[in-house]
Amino acid sequence: MEKTKVLVNQLTNKKTIIALAKAISLIAIAVIVPLFHCQPITGPIVNAVLFISVALLGLPTALFICLIPSVIALSFGLLPPVLAPIIPFIMISNALLIIVFNWLRDKNYWLGVVVSSGLKAIFLFSTSSIVINLLLNKAVASKVAIMMSWPQLITALVGGVLAYFFLRIFNRQTENLKN
Repeated sequence: MEKTKVLVNQLTNKKTIIALAKAISLIAIAVIVPLFHCQPITGPIVNAVLFISVALLGLPTALFICLIPSVIALSFGLLPPVLAPIIPFIMISNALLIIVFNWLRDKNYWLGVVVSSGLKAIFLFSTSSIVINLLLNKAVASKVAIMMSWPQLITALVGGVLAYFFLRIFNRQTENLKN
């Protein structure tokens, strides 16, 4: 009985409710945005969600959220089936993005964004090039390799910029509510 009471108190704690609301909101965005089928829009938004989730919820929750967009893209057929073998590498690249960002962001936000975005793009390009070259003909493989190179860097960097402005506004609003 006492354990149940403690659990209920924890779940009704204002901080817990706010953290859950933030997590649910970011998860909803991570689920919905891939359904738009437009990489120049969805890529930056998904990357922004990943940066924001690290800043607002911490690394463990952000690691969970970073898996969602790839699962949605695969589940709803948003990616061509021939790209299914690179989904684990996309997930790992997203995890790499948020782990490196989390490590560097307190030193310098922009250093965290640039280094983590660069490492994500390098990792994804390298691994996808190997996997795709093993599975696809050379013409298709080169097109996929290009998709997994500089566009990944650009969408991650733009996501970092979007996250920066979102976090500034969010933090300002949070401070205003406290006063």
